[in-house]
Amino acid sequence: MPDSPRRRSLPHDVPSWIDSTREIYFLTVCCRRRGQEILTRPAISAGLLETVATRNARHVWYAHLFLLMPDHVHALVRFPEAGQTIRTRVAKWKEWTSKCHGIEWQRDYFEHRLRREESLRDKADYILNNPVRRGLVQSPEHWPHVFFGDR
Repeated sequence: MPDSPRRRSLPHDVPSWIDSTREIYFLTVCCRRRGQEILTRPAISAGLLETVATRNARHVWYAHLFLLMPDHVHALVRFPEAGQTIRTRVAKWKEWTSKCHGIEWQRDYFEHRLRREESLRDKADYILNNPVRRGLVQSPEHWPHVFFGDR
C-alpha cells in the first residue's frame, strides 16, 4: 500500500502590519483519526476544557468560545502578547493534550483572522450550531462540550 501524500504545512505567519494581540482568530484543530468519538468522551472533554480555562487564566490566550466536536475543535481565540507565536501556543496545547489525554492530532491546524466585516457573533453562532448541523443535538444549548470566556 503506497504512502499517503503529505500535505504541505499551512502558513500561520501574521503579516507585520497586523497587531495580533488585538485580533480574534477562528481556529479548527482536527484529530488524526476523523469520524470517531474522541474529544467528546466525558473524561477527555472535561480535561480539554480545563486546559482552555487554565490557558485563559495564565494569559497564554483568551478563548472567547471553545467547542469540542467528536473529532475536532472550533474556537474563537485572541492571543495576547506573550513572546510566542500563535503557532507555538497552539502546538504546545496540542502537545500537552496529546501527552495527558492520548489524543492524536493532525499535524497542523486551520486559522482564520476575523476581518472587520465579519461578526464575532456570526462566527460564534456558526460554531455553536455545528453539533446541531451534525445531528448530535436539537439545539446549541444542549451541547455540553463547550467553554465560554467571560461574557
